[in-house]
Order: sequence, then C-alpha cells, then structure tokens
Amino acid sequence: MSAQEVLGAGGLIAGYGEMQILHGVGVRLSAGEIVTVIGPNGSGKSTLLKTLVGLIRPSAGRILLSGQEITATSTRDRLRAGLGYVPQVRNVFATMTVEENLRMGLFALPGAVRERQEAVREILPTLNDYWSARAGKLSGGQQQIVALGRALMASPKVLLLDEPSAGLSPKATDEVFRHIRAISDRQGAAVLLVEQNAHKALAISDRCYVLAEGRNRLDGDAASIAGNPEVGRIYLGAGDGSQKA
Repeated sequence: MSAQEVLGAGGLIAGYGEMQILHGVGVRLSAGEIVTVIGPNGSGKSTLLKTLVGLIRPSAGRILLSGQEITATSTRDRLRAGLGYVPQVRNVFATMTVEENLRMGLFALPGAVRERQEAVREILPTLNDYWSARAGKLSGGQQQIVALGRALMASPKVLLLDEPSAGLSPKATDEVFRHIRAISDRQGAAVLLVEQNAHKALAISDRCYVLAEGRNRLDGDAASIAGNPEVGRIYLGAGDGSQKA
C-alpha cells in the first residue's frame, strides 16, 4: 500500500453461503479520489461493498485500511477505523429529524456532536434547508443527502456508497452527485461508489473498475473507461439482470 493509498483489497472471494459471488476481486483507493464500480446486475458490485465493510466475511483475500489489515475485524471496528458506508435502502431513520439522524452517525463513536454537525453542514449546506424536518417527510434525494451527512459525522477516511441514485429523479441525481464530489473535495475522504448510472458516476470520478461475473474485467481512469467500447459489451454480455449482487 502506497503512502497515499487509504484502502486496498485483493483476491477477495466472498458470497452468500455456498454461493460465491466474488472470485478474486481487488480494488484500491487513494486519499481524496472518487472511484466508481460499474457492471451488469449480478456482477458482485454490492457484494464487494458489503465485504469491504464487514457485512460479508470473505473466504479468501485481504483488506487494508490505511495500511492496517481489517479483513477479520467487525463492522463496528471498521467504522471506528475510518470506513463509512451508505447502503442503497433504508438510509434514514424516518421518524427522526435530520439533526437527530446526524447524531446517529456518532452512535458507535465518541465525539463532539455539535462540532461534527457544523462541519458536515458546511460540506452539505443543503441540510440547513430542512434541518428540523422529519427525515421520512423528505424527498428521496433529500433523504440520500441526509444519509451522506450521517456517514460523514464520523470523519471517514473512505466512504462506500451503494447505488446513491437509485429511485431518484434526474434532478435529484445531479444534486446527490454534486454533493459526493463536494465530500471528496472538502472532506478529503476517498469515495468508492457502486452505481448503475454509469454516465453520471464516471463524470465525477477519477477512476473506475468494471466487474463482470464476480471478477475484475477492466480498470483505469474514468474518462478512458467511459470511452471504452468494451464496457458496453460487458454490460450486454454478462448477467441477465435477474439478480442484484
């Protein structure tokens, strides 16, 4: 792992019970960069994030965070070590206010809540528009920004985002992606982004990995991947769209 590399994983074999989804997948992230993972449904994108955050234990491979191996640690310990995670579904506590949702971001970690809230509100100023509102009353895009804010409360070194644009309108998607770019630029966190909206995700990304059938198929800078005709072939040629992994 280089001095700038904050997350490195290699040779990950993982899945659900006897069903292996990942077959030797590897990724790396440097401080402050945004890296997108794209691929057909069933290619292992969400499984990769769940493995990195500790919700799934790999049967082989290693995961390093800031040079320290975390492969066998708990999800809670990974969060304490600087790994943030925003899942695709159930991203907010609907009956709590936005302010209360952000407080939950420090539930497992000691910290100065007010100071962290102010820092997050500077990075995501849109939160000020509905700070006292119940999260369940907000639009899908607003809820996603609340989820991002809650994850930022712990000052993560690496933020894992699973399909942040899922179910959002084009306008809300643009807003969420602007905030993701702001997180990288102002918080300095590395972002690993799993996203079906490849065009918009690559537009804000530095690098990209393409997965197919649970394996690394392509990787490189985002602009090169966006213009690579093989990406289209992989989307059409792997996965039948019936399984989300």
